[in-house]
Amino acid sequence: MSDQELIKSCLAGNENAFRELVKKYEPRVAATVIGMLGNCPEADDVGQETFIRFYRSLQNFRGDSTIATYLTRIAINLSLNELKRRKRRSKFFFQTPENGKFDIPDESTKQPYSGEKEIVQRAIQKLDPNYRSIIVLRLIDGYSTEEAAAILDIPIGTALSRLSRAQKKLKEILMPYKEPREA
Repeated sequence: MSDQELIKSCLAGNENAFRELVKKYEPRVAATVIGMLGNCPEADDVGQETFIRFYRSLQNFRGDSTIATYLTRIAINLSLNELKRRKRRSKFFFQTPENGKFDIPDESTKQPYSGEKEIVQRAIQKLDPNYRSIIVLRLIDGYSTEEAAAILDIPIGTALSRLSRAQKKLKEILMPYKEPREA
């Protein structure tokens, strides 16, 4: 069944149709939320809430965008809300210079990460939410700059500027982890 047929079936009360939509789009939503929040219990909650909100708004889905884009927008908004909650609860961003390097601890265990992928993920988590969202949409989810701007409801120029600044900040954060090249 096509996405539109699945939505019509959901609206007619077919729970299996909604399960199919969740199954199809869960990996994309998970990638977006984990990109924004990291792999944490809150990411699971935001992922579930994304699909709950989607289900509740099915009757309002006009099909102006794809379901993937619609779900990504919900996931980004909920992730941004969670980041605001985190910031209110505690000091969210911190850096510990140690021997001239940034320690990027795992928030759940307070242990430094070791793998490259984990270091990059932790670095993304240190970005301001506006920068993090554009990085996640462009570099993790694979949206074009135009699509990312539409999802974030910002002008294309703002998206390009944020992307440039986010990449520069990521480079700064990751510089201490760069292996020196042999001459």
